[in-house]
Amino acid sequence: MTQTFSEYTPADVWEWTTENGGQFAKINRPVAGATHDKERPVGRHPMQLYSLATPNGVKVTVMLEELLALGHSGAEYDAWLVNIRDGNQFSSGFVDANPNSKIPALFDHSTPEPTRVFESGSILLYLAEKFGAFLPTEHRARTETINWLMWQMGSAPYLGGGFGHFYAYAPFKFEYAIDRFAMEVKRQLDVLDRNLGERTYMAGDAYTIADMAIWPWYGALVKGLIYDAGAFLAVHEYKNVIRWTDLIAERPAVKRGRMVNRVMGDPASQLHERHDAGDFDTKTQDKIIPGT
Repeated sequence: MTQTFSEYTPADVWEWTTENGGQFAKINRPVAGATHDKERPVGRHPMQLYSLATPNGVKVTVMLEELLALGHSGAEYDAWLVNIRDGNQFSSGFVDANPNSKIPALFDHSTPEPTRVFESGSILLYLAEKFGAFLPTEHRARTETINWLMWQMGSAPYLGGGFGHFYAYAPFKFEYAIDRFAMEVKRQLDVLDRNLGERTYMAGDAYTIADMAIWPWYGALVKGLIYDAGAFLAVHEYKNVIRWTDLIAERPAVKRGRMVNRVMGDPASQLHERHDAGDFDTKTQDKIIPGT
């Protein structure tokens, strides 16, 4: 592409250009539905998860591992890898799981007919209500938890699809777009920092699905793990967010959950698929491919 941002004038009617630049140009498209036929695999556990260890995917694997740590055997799960860079999310089987072709997607096979659940926030809420965990029952506390869960669902697109895209993935560095979304992300971090200056966790003294939703995005951001933007955003300023991030990162279930469906980083941290609790000890990439 040779056209600069300042020269662009929108056409009267937008037309799709398949090679429009950016890291995800080959898989993004303006229509829904499947591009190819592929049956969705089903394992032996009640919960069948189809995902990738993006922040949205990590929310759900952390929740499932936390439920198992509490002794909820009905939360046992198979985690199938859906590599979005390869377009796996456009298979017929996955589109049946989520017509929006976004990870994660879940099928609960413990119900009379398998129950489809998609959108990460919906999955967290579904599991919390099903197992009576990580969602307070008292009216005000429950509402506060859902407030912050919905805050994450509404705010993260500005971090990922806005700031992250233009800062890290777009084919050009557009000053206006980066400045616009950097301002918004810093405002969001300030919202979190002020809230966490008054309480241990997002919704109060208890660890809830609100923390599980927000931590994979904003915890990773303040630790410099996404977009290589820590210095640019001066994330060290948000000390309460960093304190909260470190607290959650020490939970054993969180350590396990962030490994599931992971395909990047230290091979010892990558468990491409999880079908048994013992897989964490025997099937990480460093053990499957010795010497990595």
